[in-house]
Amino acid sequence: MRLKNILIIVDDIEESVRFYKDLFGLQVILQQEGNVIMSEGLVLQDANVWYNSTKIHTTPHNNMTELYFEETDMKGFIRKLESYDFCLNYVTELTELNGGQKLVRFYDPSGNLIEVRTPINNYYRRETD
Repeated sequence: MRLKNILIIVDDIEESVRFYKDLFGLQVILQQEGNVIMSEGLVLQDANVWYNSTKIHTTPHNNMTELYFEETDMKGFIRKLESYDFCLNYVTELTELNGGQKLVRFYDPSGNLIEVRTPINNYYRRETD
């Protein structure tokens, strides 16, 4: 058995597709009936489709899950993030950890938690150069 995808619930499929395409470069693989499969294994499902099939309400900003991305150009990513046309809600503003790794946490437009970090490998290489 293997894990195929991660599904997150979103309020607006089109807005979420644009968000993940513009900020993270993900591409749409398949779109049908309130579901969008994107590259890297991310699946977006419309909140109404989720509720109609489960009868369970979702809770945005619940911090029970986190999407994790790595980015080598954190300054460029932060510029892109802050120029994007949605209400940016930071959980952790840009922070540098011991050893130099940088991270930022924020919510997507539907309240799903996202973390972006610089790869740790860069810092192992830098210390040995």
